[in-house]
Amino acid sequence: MKRAFSLVLPIMLTTAFTAASAYTVSGTVKDNTNKAVAGAEVTLIKENKSTVTDSRGKFTIHEDEVSPGDTISPGDTTTPHAIVASHTPGYISINSGILSFSQSGSSPVQVRIFDLVGNQVFKQTLYGSGQVDLTSGVKARGVYVAQVAVGSAKQAFRFTANGNYSASFSETGHALLKEVQNGEALRVVAEGFDTLIVPLGTLDTTLELKLNAAATQQTYAFGYAIGNDPTPSKGCGKDNKLKDYFKFTGGGIEHEVYLDLPTNYDKNKPYRLVFGMHCMGGSAQNVAKNEHYYGYRDQKGAKESTIFVAPHGYTDNMPWRCGDNKDHLFFDEILTYLNDNLCVDTSRVFSSGFSFGAMFSNSLAQTFQHRLRGVVVFATADQVIYLPKNAGKPIAWMGTVGLSDGTCPPSMGRSARDRILKNNGPEGHTDCTGEKATEYANNGGHVCYDYKTVDPRFPVKWCTFSGGHQWDMRENGKLWASDVGWEFITQF
Repeated sequence: MKRAFSLVLPIMLTTAFTAASAYTVSGTVKDNTNKAVAGAEVTLIKENKSTVTDSRGKFTIHEDEVSPGDTISPGDTTTPHAIVASHTPGYISINSGILSFSQSGSSPVQVRIFDLVGNQVFKQTLYGSGQVDLTSGVKARGVYVAQVAVGSAKQAFRFTANGNYSASFSETGHALLKEVQNGEALRVVAEGFDTLIVPLGTLDTTLELKLNAAATQQTYAFGYAIGNDPTPSKGCGKDNKLKDYFKFTGGGIEHEVYLDLPTNYDKNKPYRLVFGMHCMGGSAQNVAKNEHYYGYRDQKGAKESTIFVAPHGYTDNMPWRCGDNKDHLFFDEILTYLNDNLCVDTSRVFSSGFSFGAMFSNSLAQTFQHRLRGVVVFATADQVIYLPKNAGKPIAWMGTVGLSDGTCPPSMGRSARDRILKNNGPEGHTDCTGEKATEYANNGGHVCYDYKTVDPRFPVKWCTFSGGHQWDMRENGKLWASDVGWEFITQF
C-alpha cells in the first residue's frame, strides 16, 4: 500500500470535468395495476426540490454542485486542481491507478472497491490527506466501483483498470456526495391517489414507487361526509398578520377578540376553528386566559390542531343582544375575517359557551348551519336571547344541564335540544324528537345519551348531572364536561 500525504496533489486525468454530481434521486411511479402514473409531483422534502413524472412515470431529481473555477481540461498535467462540492470538505481523483484524496480536517477516509458482481475486493480506512494505490486491490482488468467517504461526505464512482492501471471516470464530475439530511423523505402527490411519503437513507438512489387510489368521498345535498377531507379557507397560504389580541368591528359594534393559534402554525395547513363564547358577567379574556376555552385547549393535541377564538360581547352584563340580530352579523363578519386571514378548515368550525355564551351558541345554531359544523353548550336556555327562526338545516349539537339548575332550568335546555332534533334525522331531515333520552337518576355520576335515530353525520348528545348552573363539573378530579365536549368536537 502506498500512502503519500500532502495537501496539494498533481492530477492527470483523461476526462474533462465541468461539474460535480452531488446527488441523483430517480425512479418510476406506478399505480397498483402497474400502470405508469404521469404528471405526479415528486418532491425531495428537505432539499425542497420537485419534478413531475413523464408519460412513462419516470422522474429524476438531480443536483450539480461545484466550486467556481474547478475545471480540469484534457492533458492538463501541471496545475493542481481540486474537484470540490461547495458542501464537502475535500476532493478525490485517480491518476494511473493512484486514488488521491484531500481534506481540510482529520476525519477518517474510508475506501472500498467492489467488482460489478458486488464482491468487495478492497477496504481501507485512512486519515488526513494522501494517496492509495488501487493496484494492490485490483488484480485484474475490468470495471470496478469505488466508494469513498471523507467524514460525513460520500461518493461512489466507476473506473476501468487496464494493463497500465490507468483509470477514467464513467461520468463527468465527481465530488463527494451530499450527505442525506436527517428525516429526508420523498413525497409523491397525484390527483386521484393518496399522497405517498418515502423516507430516504441516501440521496443517490433509484426507486420503484406504487400509489394507492384515493377513496372516493361521498357527497351530500347538505353537510359533509364523516371524516371528510379538510376544506381550506381563502387565508391558506397567507402569512399570519393577526395578533393574539385585536379589536374588530362587526354588526356595527366594536368587539375585543382573543386569538390562540396552534403551536408551530403552518399557513398551508387547514385547522379546526373553535369559538369560546363568554357568559353574563364574564369576558373573552377570562375564557381565553383563565378557562382555556372551557378546558378544550388543555386537551391532548388541542394546542397543535386547533385555532381558538374568544370574542367579547357588546356589554358585560348582557353580552349577546336580546332583541336584534347585530351579534349574528358580527359572528358572520368575524368568521369571514378569520377565514380570509388564517388557514381554516371551513368544514370544522364550532361554537361553545356557558350560560349566556351557551344561549348565544345555540342561537347561532338556528341559522348558521351552513357555516358551523356543530355547537357544544353548557347550561343553555331559550330565555333573554335573540332567537331567530330555525333555518331547518341539521347541525351537530351537544348540551349539558344540571337537574338542579335554577338559572337555566332543564326544561329550557330540553326545548333548545328539541329544536335541533327536528332537523337531524337521516338525509331528508326527519323529526327525531320522539326518541326519549336517558337522564341522571339520583345515583352515580353524569349521564350522557347519544341519540340513535339522528343522521350519524349530525350527532346529538345530551348530558345531565345532579348539580346546578355550572360548566366546570368535576368527577374524580377531572372536568368531565370538557373531556366529553372535546371528544364531541374532534369526532368529525
